[in-house]
Amino acid sequence: MTTEEAIRLAKRVADVAGCSRADAERYIAGGWVSVDGAVAEDPATRVTPEQKVELLPGATPVEPDPVTILMHKPAGIEIEAALASITAENQVLEHGRGKPFLRRHLFKTTAATPLETMASGLIVFSQDFRVIRKLVDDASRNESEYVVEVDGQIADNGMDKLGRMFKASWQSEQRLRIAGKNIQRGQIERLCGDVGLRVTALRRLRIGRISMGPMPAGGWRFLRDTDQF
Repeated sequence: MTTEEAIRLAKRVADVAGCSRADAERYIAGGWVSVDGAVAEDPATRVTPEQKVELLPGATPVEPDPVTILMHKPAGIEIEAALASITAENQVLEHGRGKPFLRRHLFKTTAATPLETMASGLIVFSQDFRVIRKLVDDASRNESEYVVEVDGQIADNGMDKLGRMFKASWQSEQRLRIAGKNIQRGQIERLCGDVGLRVTALRRLRIGRISMGPMPAGGWRFLRDTDQF
């Protein structure tokens, strides 16, 4: 079979489904089309007559909804590298099930909750302008919670100073719990330094009402319809 005899996947889907080319492209964009058993996401993919092209059960020719991704960013990883590391393999499923991951879920995605490179913990990537507006424009209303590992000797009035900016409490001799609204990158490290403490590790546990929970480092999941920040 020559490449000249292969045709665009969108045309083949239109023939298989008896639909318009536009609807065929929507089926493909939504992850509803398989070629030889594997999901195909590019309407321009060329397929031969021998290849098996099918619509998956429940297929609908509608533009896919924007998604929001919650990730446990490992320490030492830049934001861009964290986004690029998102794949189907490190998706955290619930009871073995979940929305299938598509490459398009990473297109036009905003890191709505930046986190220091040295820090680990919960980070949010979103295509949804409503989520971005909630986390970016309304940041002053959303409380985040961190665990901060420190060394050094805190100044006599150090906790009072931290308390002017955050809710701060000791969890152990070298571990602080800090919560606050609109916390900026580097702010915790800088203010801890002002009271004699050096931050050795920083982990964000919660953003608003969304907790990272038991998600492993490098793991991610989609924001559920029932989740609210």
